[in-house]
Amino acid sequence: MAPNNDESERWEAPAYSPLTVVAQNIRVRYRVLRTDRTVREDLIGRIQRKQKVSVAAIRGVSFTARSGEFIGIIGRNGSGKSTLLRILAGLEPPSSGTVLTSASPMLLGVNAALIPDLTGAENIKLGALAMGLSPAQVDEVFDDVVELSALGDAIDLPMRTYSSGMGSRLKFAISLAANPSILMIDEALATGDATFTERSKRAMDSMLEKAGTVFLVNHAAQTIENMCSRAIWMERGQVVLDGDAVEVARKYRWFAHNLAQGNEDKAAGLLRDAIAEGEDQRQSMALLTSSASSSTLARHQPRRPPAAPELEPDPFMKIFNQDSETRAFPTQVSLSEDR
Repeated sequence: MAPNNDESERWEAPAYSPLTVVAQNIRVRYRVLRTDRTVREDLIGRIQRKQKVSVAAIRGVSFTARSGEFIGIIGRNGSGKSTLLRILAGLEPPSSGTVLTSASPMLLGVNAALIPDLTGAENIKLGALAMGLSPAQVDEVFDDVVELSALGDAIDLPMRTYSSGMGSRLKFAISLAANPSILMIDEALATGDATFTERSKRAMDSMLEKAGTVFLVNHAAQTIENMCSRAIWMERGQVVLDGDAVEVARKYRWFAHNLAQGNEDKAAGLLRDAIAEGEDQRQSMALLTSSASSSTLARHQPRRPPAAPELEPDPFMKIFNQDSETRAFPTQVSLSEDR
């Protein structure tokens, strides 16, 4: 389905299409060192000054994605957006939960293959080969990658001379060269100018028309609203709302605006309202993903890691009840952190 013709020209997903991604009750916990700033001169105090604590990055996230969907993921810093993307891409395992995909996801960026001392043109060939294209296929897509990157004559200069934005544009163009079925983008489009944004949008529309699925993590809710068909709002590692991109992005923007203006009570109220609104959707999604994971996709499921051990409550997120493993959200909302 082609994008609609309204002023925003955002993508419209097909009404019905096959599942491409199933995430069921994903949880991620990290064990990290924390320094106790309380000064204790005794020997025990010096030894125990640094201690390991448990930090929850993802707290029971469940959803499904279908071919032809352009899904934006928004939320404040530390909400778990990039961690979720890495889990879905298979770059790190969850502490518990299941991820099923119909094809190998591709996370934007081929940093391991790109060499700063080589030119952009040379890195295009190297990066495309690293993604599995044959030399003949590299020759076929080369001109398209150069055009999409919008680097002009700089394509023949070493990558070490590129700005961060130029490098991100080149990586994005190379990633699309493999025509992935599931593409995941983390903040890449924020570095492009208007020309690059328009070119990248056309390229992703073309991929979506071929029954692809795109995930886009971006702090700019306006970008999500303008480009995506669906949006997932995350807060403190959990899904607040999952639905139409325009509706979800606008509610998040109003929440973020009040928070930025120092209206914490107003922002907390908006967050509570959004949490309550999304409760039925989260419960139904938990049932749906449980059913999907036991369907025909289950035969592709990799061996699951052992269950995560019981860990002490997260000291940085005390607004959550200790039984948060079974409860979706706290009854009280605090916005004093991560402003």
